[in-house]
Amino acid sequence: MRFETLAVHSGSEVDAATGAVTPPIHLSTTFQRDEDGSYPHGYVYSRYINPNRAALERSLALLDGGAVAAAFASGQAATASCLQALSPGDHVVLPADAYFGTGKLLRDIFGRWGLEHSLADMRDPARVAAAMRPTTRLVWVETPSNPLLQITDIAAVAEVAHAGGARLACDNTWATPALSRPLELGADLVMHATTKYLGGHSDVLGGALVSRTADEFFERVLAVQRVAGAVAAPFDCWLVTRGIRTLPYRVRAQSETAGLLASFLASHPAVSAVHYPGLASHPGHEIAARQMSRFGAMLSIQVKGGRERAIAVAAACRLFTRATSLGGPESLIEHRASNEGPDSATPQDLLRISVGLEHADDLIEDLDQALSAQRS
Repeated sequence: MRFETLAVHSGSEVDAATGAVTPPIHLSTTFQRDEDGSYPHGYVYSRYINPNRAALERSLALLDGGAVAAAFASGQAATASCLQALSPGDHVVLPADAYFGTGKLLRDIFGRWGLEHSLADMRDPARVAAAMRPTTRLVWVETPSNPLLQITDIAAVAEVAHAGGARLACDNTWATPALSRPLELGADLVMHATTKYLGGHSDVLGGALVSRTADEFFERVLAVQRVAGAVAAPFDCWLVTRGIRTLPYRVRAQSETAGLLASFLASHPAVSAVHYPGLASHPGHEIAARQMSRFGAMLSIQVKGGRERAIAVAAACRLFTRATSLGGPESLIEHRASNEGPDSATPQDLLRISVGLEHADDLIEDLDQALSAQRS
């Protein structure tokens, strides 16, 4: 089946008990045994497995082309479970430009536990190779990266990771399986913050890991999920499954609009740089064109005049909401360094933009008036 068909039908089968086209929400935390003590329907206790979570996990595995998936209470919980499946003393290679929460997990939580990590510029596989150690067990890729939209050649870095005896995990939150297929390019694991495009409506928190194979490492991930208990709630799983049904068309429309905005902003006199891989001038454009079907709905701009001017531009927007997150129907804009805090490495003049489902002309007009107001 094609991706659009999988998105509609995977995880959303007609309910056998009632014939309901929309799947029911199973809120029960516990399930009845048979007289012989067995569980005839396969469900024991909702922390271990729940019908809504099982349906979502089947859907995610199918959409990414993986063998197995695990759904979590947040994207951070999914990332933490992947890291916790490693051992103290293991080493992780992390992108120099990546979601700040991933680095925070490694520094503040797992660093004290004995997990080591190094940063590398993932745009250059040779630099990834130089960062590898004999104890490297995981290389973490994020492409496009947050917030500079740097592009990593997934296949090339997968070769480096595998040559060093490490797994490659790819944060595919921004691209989604609608636009990028990391497992087909050599990645071993894919992480999604399902809060974003998969949920798609800014109303659910969740995360997921998808594995290319049902191997011993992923069994450890599942043990962390079920024993530590950072599982996605039934209603949250239901919401993400609902969101997936429209994912291909939402992402397609948002990506098209993002391309129009990026082209407009690239020639705006108040903008010093536009970070969007769909622009031919982007350093990673050719790689992105090769490994993505479209270029995504996220972009960042750097505003002439520095931090204060960038903040003023965001404040002057009328349609764009000043808020963190991405992937919903509404367009968002934020001064990223302020969100990340005093240790942020993000340029102080940078605004991160999540393009929603509004008309492109309205969004362009809003950005133009906000940027022009700063020049008057």
